[in-house]
Amino acid sequence: MTDQPPRTPVPPFSYGEAVQKVRMAENAWNSRDPAKVALAYTRDTKWRNRSEFLNGRAELRAFLARKWATENGYRLIKEIWAHSDDKIAVRFCYEYHDAEGQWFRAHGNENWKFDALGYMAQRHASINNVPITEAERLFHWAEGTPRPDDHLGLTELGL
Repeated sequence: MTDQPPRTPVPPFSYGEAVQKVRMAENAWNSRDPAKVALAYTRDTKWRNRSEFLNGRAELRAFLARKWATENGYRLIKEIWAHSDDKIAVRFCYEYHDAEGQWFRAHGNENWKFDALGYMAQRHASINNVPITEAERLFHWAEGTPRPDDHLGLTELGL
């Protein structure tokens, strides 16, 4: 048994609940707070992120701290692709720049599996980085904050 409260919405997901779960994940990741983000995952979560394999929240927090130490100006948009009772597939893009000021747009897909309490137990991510100029950036809102409700999504931006 677990001492964790449910993380609503919980499976089985309706389409609307799956969309809500995606936006909640996007908002958490845009906070760039590894401890906050890690709370959405099971204690023994299993990840594949590109070629890196992670196990558990502690590894996840360390990974996110390393990631956001080098991805400056990070802003992320996620969009639902498909869902089932306890799985959600998303596509996403995020923009960031490195220490030298080179901007990138990362394009990716994630497959998520949730436990009965609504925590993400598995995450499989495939991601490609594309260099862009600062003028090509499309994600313009305050860093470290959720995407505003009136900001265009990936489909509307042509991504």
